[in-house]
Amino acid sequence: MERHVRRTADGRTVIHAPADTTAMPGKYYEEFVVGETIAHDKRRTISEADNQRFCDLTMNQQPLHLDADFAADTEFGERLVNGLYTMSLAVGLSIPDTTDGTIVANLSYEDVEHPAPVFHGDTIRAESTVTDKRETSDGERGVVTMRVEAFKLGSHEAGSPADEADASGDDTLVCSFERTVLAEKAEG
Repeated sequence: MERHVRRTADGRTVIHAPADTTAMPGKYYEEFVVGETIAHDKRRTISEADNQRFCDLTMNQQPLHLDADFAADTEFGERLVNGLYTMSLAVGLSIPDTTDGTIVANLSYEDVEHPAPVFHGDTIRAESTVTDKRETSDGERGVVTMRVEAFKLGSHEAGSPADEADASGDDTLVCSFERTVLAEKAEG
């Protein structure tokens, strides 16, 4: 699979990995490069059913997520998507390009932020930036930390309650966090 590499104005390396119907293996420890940003092509439009199911599965009955009448009287004017679903979705969108088949374990999630709301119908995309890596003490595996950012696409009509993107249609950061994983090293 062909990957496209480019440099951003601030000097970061961005790898664009095109979506494919076949499983793309994740990266081994040695393949992660500190400072590299991976723009994940997979994305998902969140439905009301997605949000409802996630709330049901996690037994989160917060009316801001589930009760349209309740949510209509809040500053948001409508139901919000559960923030933990948004975070979980960002992890899922990142896996094919980062840890699919090469992870031993997720070690931690830290510094989680939700700077803007997500609503039913929003489409989410993700990027991962490698911020740190080190070998384990026995040298057999590696610990990799990535800053994962989830964005909603700037596609709402101006003036709608869900319009958090600026007038230019730029994507809006809706969730960010540090994800630390224990990664396999390549054999041989």
